[in-house]
Amino acid sequence: RVHVRAGKGNNGIGKNKDGKCAEDVIVLVPPGTLVRELHTGKLAGELREEGDELLVARGGRGGRGNAAFMTAKRTAPRLAERGEPGAARWLSVELRLVADVGFLGKPNAGKSTLLACASAAKPKIANYPFTTIVPNLGVCDLDDGEGLVLCDVPGLIEG
Repeated sequence: RVHVRAGKGNNGIGKNKDGKCAEDVIVLVPPGTLVRELHTGKLAGELREEGDELLVARGGRGGRGNAAFMTAKRTAPRLAERGEPGAARWLSVELRLVADVGFLGKPNAGKSTLLACASAAKPKIANYPFTTIVPNLGVCDLDDGEGLVLCDVPGLIEG
């Protein structure tokens, strides 16, 4: 799902009843997920381990019913509060992936070629130094069904 919204609290009603608070919406994400404010880029939180929870927007509070407005003179008030809307935030969710193996070496040493041969990754390969500008990731499937994450690091130079 692209858009996730918590609901609005229910309105308060008569017969001494308050409105129901909105349900929290839970989005399951894998460990290593970063949650940031979309427009500012400010970090809202990080889910590091299995079972971590992060509340980023609370659902709406339910309205008060007629019992909340009762006084000694007004024993049966005919008014109630509306439920509040849930909090609204624009968030960016990104997965931080840590590699199991990193290829380090001088420029033009064949690191990208090794990554392309060992995995299904398609890094840029050319016959000039510093072709790789950002790290490339690839997954190598092993015999036991596990995956090994490989990382092609840009070429290292002295100094």
